[in-house]
Amino acid sequence: MKILKELNLNEVKEFIDKQSPQTKIYLGCDSERFKLYDEWYADYTIAICVHIDGRHGCRVFGEVTRERDYDQRKDRPSLRLMNEVYKVAEVFAKLKEVIVDRQIEVHLDINPDKIYGSSCVVQQAVGYIRGTCNVIPFVKPDAFAASIAADRGMSLLQQQG
Repeated sequence: MKILKELNLNEVKEFIDKQSPQTKIYLGCDSERFKLYDEWYADYTIAICVHIDGRHGCRVFGEVTRERDYDQRKDRPSLRLMNEVYKVAEVFAKLKEVIVDRQIEVHLDINPDKIYGSSCVVQQAVGYIRGTCNVIPFVKPDAFAASIAADRGMSLLQQQG
């Protein structure tokens, strides 16, 4: 794994800790697959959206990592999608101490509609988040932290790093 833009978790924790209990937290991850030197890779972007008081603007924190992608079928990227799920669950666990009394949502960049390739992991992904984070995750079209914040954050963070 290569870190392209590192997340300062202490900074995130300190920021969240200074906010009111009404502050809402949204976690998401998105990935982009590409070929580099005849091998497939994926850039994973984590987005942590801190919605201040649930109504006063938002601060977004993020991280981009690069890993080899071993999915055999581009149209059914189950390994890459589950890596997104594992990464967002890991961030949830690392932030658990500061998000205890706040509303938190986990957003997955997965579309449950069978016409989309991401539907191949929807049950597995939802079950994993429910089991590890004890929350019911949001999927598309209600997963803005993954499908919008992390997706857009990927290009912004790559430009900075």
